[in-house]
Amino acid sequence: MPYSARARSVEPFLAMEFAKRAAALEAGGRSIVRMNIGEPDFGAPPAVLRAASEAARELRLTYTGALGLPELREAIAAFHLRAHGVRVDARRVVVTAGASAALLLATAALVDPGDEVLVADPSYPCNRQLLSGFGAEVRLVPTDASTRYQLDARLLQAHWSGRSRGLMIASPSNPTGTSVAPDELQAICAFARERGAWRVVDEIYLDLADPVPGVARSALAFDDQAVVIQSFSKYFGMTGWRLGWCVVPEDMVDVVERLAQNYYICASTLAQHAALQCFSEESIAVCEQRRAEFAARRALVLHGLHEAGLRVPVPPDGAFYVYVDVSSTGLDAMSFCERALDEAGVALTPGHDFGVCSARQHVRLSYAASRAQLQQGLERLGGFVHGLRQRPTI
Repeated sequence: MPYSARARSVEPFLAMEFAKRAAALEAGGRSIVRMNIGEPDFGAPPAVLRAASEAARELRLTYTGALGLPELREAIAAFHLRAHGVRVDARRVVVTAGASAALLLATAALVDPGDEVLVADPSYPCNRQLLSGFGAEVRLVPTDASTRYQLDARLLQAHWSGRSRGLMIASPSNPTGTSVAPDELQAICAFARERGAWRVVDEIYLDLADPVPGVARSALAFDDQAVVIQSFSKYFGMTGWRLGWCVVPEDMVDVVERLAQNYYICASTLAQHAALQCFSEESIAVCEQRRAEFAARRALVLHGLHEAGLRVPVPPDGAFYVYVDVSSTGLDAMSFCERALDEAGVALTPGHDFGVCSARQHVRLSYAASRAQLQQGLERLGGFVHGLRQRPTI
């Protein structure tokens, strides 16, 4: 049957494609170390699991309102104040079916066909696909190590045009794990706001970022008209629960409510009731321990990559990703990932997923796996790279 131009234009999400290939190899008996998917190995905090079990036994679990459970929206608003020093009216909190649904609502509410939207290159591919799906002309802005692979005010000014209607930025970023400095993020938002353009700021990894005492890192601290995206998947380890949220301007609440009613009715009622326990003292303590564990894993990975002779141009300061330069191996990113999987049993993601300007030279490594798995993967990777660099003797 004929399919839409939209469907035909969507490219495969390579992280998931390599996950399928890794699964096929495992099914055939191969040992594969998965460092390609950003999925914490911890799972939901124990208090959340207990709450889910109780809700499943005792509640009818009917639909909630499209904006989410009122008590969960209140808890999320309180979390923003506690974690980031930002006071948010709970009315502006919209609970969604994962951060992807929050991005869907924001895009549907803000984008008209032909609107130019600025996005950093590299960046998370699904965000660009959503924008394009609603008719936006996505303008990828090339970044490099000098800007920590992030947009800055200078780049924004250089690439802004008369057709620019908004920007989407992630801090910390997937795939690089790097953050935008708070003063730079403030300047970026101010530049766009002065031109009447909207700002969507993806902060789903913000609570995994290295803390900076006394410094507000959320865009909401200086731009209460920005749309901020958050998730229960990363800091709280609830990937398969498909629960996220966004904070939107007051006058956007009714708009996104209508969209949510029509697009997916509401987020999972069971997940919402369980997520109330994310904000308990017990769960926050667990999540903070996990944040420290990710920092330890990052140190392990950076050391292992150095030992393997692979360069990390900008060490990450958040999320659980490292953007690795593989150009010294003589392979492009796609070939490197294909051969690393086939020959060394290590699954990575090629930079082709995340943009074009430096995609061929970089791969993304996720350190969301356990330390034991990471150590094994790094040893395999080191052996693989050493083999690539060996020259035949005469």
